[in-house]
Amino acid sequence: MSSFQKKIVTGLFFGSFNPIHIGHLAIANYMSSFGNLDELWFVVSPQNPLKQKSQLLADHHRLEMVRMALGDYDGFKVSDIEFKLPKPSFTIDTLAYLSEKHPKREFVLIVGGDNIATFNKWKNYKTLLNNYKLLVYSRPGWDGGEYAKHPNVTSLEAPQMDISSSFIRKSIKEKKDIRFFMPNKVWEYIYEMHFYKK
Repeated sequence: MSSFQKKIVTGLFFGSFNPIHIGHLAIANYMSSFGNLDELWFVVSPQNPLKQKSQLLADHHRLEMVRMALGDYDGFKVSDIEFKLPKPSFTIDTLAYLSEKHPKREFVLIVGGDNIATFNKWKNYKTLLNNYKLLVYSRPGWDGGEYAKHPNVTSLEAPQMDISSSFIRKSIKEKKDIRFFMPNKVWEYIYEMHFYKK
């Protein structure tokens, strides 16, 4: 028997998930199935260096909502790894840590077309690009950009769902009923906790 063992191809879907919604889940489902991933991890980010932190719910609430959204589906996991790493969180540092901790896994970064457009602002982006595979899902108005032809970049025409967490937060603040934009348990949790109302 060969000592060579195929690595578990694991997609990493980073986000603040503030809150998680059906758009996130549909993208994850598509990228997992059409991107030939063995497993997909939702990596809940405590702070994005390129975003304002002010509207973020507490880390444990966002983590709990992702757990609720995923339920007992085996193909998806939730990770709080960035809560334990130095702040602010940088993708390259998280990838390096995970790769060292899980040598039997090959980590693939899942990125939206809008994020890849500003990829040169990421910490050590050339190292990241040369050492890890990227699965890119299209976004409205994205034309592929300069990184689309890189051998480590694979673009997938995922169905475009123009739903954002900011739209959900704004709608809740305006007292709109948008329960079907997220899994039922997540909606109930937000409603019971009175999140995003102010």
